[in-house]
Amino acid sequence: MRIAIPVAEGKLAMHFGHCKQFALVDVDPLEQRIITKELVDAPEHQPGLLPRWLMERGASIVIAGGMGARALTLFAEQHIHVVVGAPAETVENLVQSYMKGTLESGENICDH
Repeated sequence: MRIAIPVAEGKLAMHFGHCKQFALVDVDPLEQRIITKELVDAPEHQPGLLPRWLMERGASIVIAGGMGARALTLFAEQHIHVVVGAPAETVENLVQSYMKGTLESGENICDH
């Protein structure tokens, strides 16, 4: 399973569509452990590009602070599960919390 997280300064970037990098984290859900973590530069911002771009990189889950309704729809079309309202924590903490089922998700902070 591959989890994609937008990052800035080592933590979750709260503005999903304009982040500079993504952490792509391969996990073993049965053993609840991180196998690999790779930081990749995000493509230049273009509306609607990120869902396809992340799907092409094998992401099946996205953890985000907030995301617009159109992006949520586009991710659903790519069969990528999205968790919104996540806190600005480190990638490792977010992934571990997700795998344990303890990730605190709150309000989708995106206003568009």
